[in-house]
Amino acid sequence: MNNIKLSESLQVSPIIHGHWRLFDWGLSLQEILTLTQKTIELGVTTFDHADIYGNYECEELFGNVLNLKKGHRKDIQIITKCGIKLLSDKYPHRNFKTYDYSYSHIINSVENSLKNLNTDYIDLLLLHRPSPFFDPNEVSKAFSQLKKSGKVLNFGVSNFNPEQFDMLNSYCEDKLVTNQVEISPLCLEHFENGNINHFLKERIVPMAWSPLAQGKVFSPSNDQENRVNNCMLQIADELGVNSLDKVAYSWLLSHPTSIIPIVGSGKIERIKNAVDSLNIKMSTEQWLRIYNASSGVELP
Repeated sequence: MNNIKLSESLQVSPIIHGHWRLFDWGLSLQEILTLTQKTIELGVTTFDHADIYGNYECEELFGNVLNLKKGHRKDIQIITKCGIKLLSDKYPHRNFKTYDYSYSHIINSVENSLKNLNTDYIDLLLLHRPSPFFDPNEVSKAFSQLKKSGKVLNFGVSNFNPEQFDMLNSYCEDKLVTNQVEISPLCLEHFENGNINHFLKERIVPMAWSPLAQGKVFSPSNDQENRVNNCMLQIADELGVNSLDKVAYSWLLSHPTSIIPIVGSGKIERIKNAVDSLNIKMSTEQWLRIYNASSGVELP
């Protein structure tokens, strides 16, 4: 498996293991360690987190897992995010969900993530969502301090549109290396809002969260989902593929932007299916048939 170079200091695996639902998997520390080791053996060495995942507990859970075998840290890349302030029993003084991209919040969030993850550095820090109140000078100052201290090696964003990405990028000393957005056969938003063209123009490799549309590719419940499901079943048969998740991952991986799917499963079989999809060769016609099924209209 060939890793993808995002910067001089960061190469990530072409499949990322997402830990948004790490607590929901109901695994013990030892079981998560075993899953992590098997994942690494498959070549999936990049792990995606956020400070808020699992009501602010997933980072610490994974940090405890890494603490069981400290040698794994050098073999993996850790992504985490900051910026969203949730209502939570962990922060009883909060009365309002908000976003915070102040210098102090970004710095404090990273310090908490480092502690929770039992690590000295984060490979990639993302701003979780764009905010209508956003001071890029504050963000740039925080990024610069974190980079100089060695606590964060690379920076990016999540859920930003092209204008938001370029605006922040113009303030940063080190260029943003990725944008993590929702892309799946059922979510065409970023083909329609200019982001895909922006990725190609700027040579940005995007990461795709919810690549299986929260399982809706398997269990359709509306017209769009039925169209895509039927189309993917036909293409699975044409490709000799035994599961729809492989078709969905291949649809992402086949695109010229080199989309990196984030696989949020606690089952090693699902992760292996994603890895297997790297070897599936989907034709342009098959790719566009899925796109048309999702959009509900033929190409003009």
